[in-house]
Amino acid sequence: MITNTAAYQFVTIHDPQQLADSVLLHAEQQSLKGSVLVAEEGINLFLAGEAERVGAFYRWLQGDPRFAQMRIKYSRSAQQPFARLKVKVKPEIISFRRDDASPLRGRAPTVTPAVLREWMRNGRDDRGRPLVLLDTRNAQEVAYGTFQGALTLPIDKFTELPAALEAHRAALADATVVSFCTGGIRCEKAALWMQSDGMDNVLQLEGGILGYFEEVGGEGYDGRCFVFDERVALDPALRPLVDDARTAEPGKV
Repeated sequence: MITNTAAYQFVTIHDPQQLADSVLLHAEQQSLKGSVLVAEEGINLFLAGEAERVGAFYRWLQGDPRFAQMRIKYSRSAQQPFARLKVKVKPEIISFRRDDASPLRGRAPTVTPAVLREWMRNGRDDRGRPLVLLDTRNAQEVAYGTFQGALTLPIDKFTELPAALEAHRAALADATVVSFCTGGIRCEKAALWMQSDGMDNVLQLEGGILGYFEEVGGEGYDGRCFVFDERVALDPALRPLVDDARTAEPGKV
């Protein structure tokens, strides 16, 4: 059985290449596979391997005070979902190209999965404001599943979100908007950008869809959550699609 992990941390990295080299060394020592992005704004990891080796790697990483509070999301699969290990240095750990959406300057307010579940049941937040769930993922991902009634956008890349959202701004003005994505990294930047652009009614879902699945299950969610590896998508019990389902039509598997 393979242990799969997803984790990220926005934190100032003064020497991204040095950190990337260290991550590569320790991940190779534990025979892990997956992808890691390092930038001056932080680190983003998708790694998989044997449970004890995964644990050893993250114990090393979280021994660094910069990553001590990193939240790691776990799931399991019968097979290794990654073909190799890649560690790269990039300008951003998730490309958005918006200087006004830097998590290093602060976070947007969050809502926990348990609270969001209650809001969805009621259709409103605790103050009685209408609730809108904003899916910040691309159309390929959304095809596999999303929250019931979510606002989805016809985008192929995260950088297209600001332009695509423009047509909906007036409709969102009187609502509480909860941005969400797979694991939290995109909705964190999206919520910050929306706040800086004059929308002060925006929250982000803590832990993203996978965090929601892990904490409260699939209530209020239709389908699966797409992931960018050979597991293809995870159901609310965090079970992957089998490999021969990859050619199935999204939403039909």
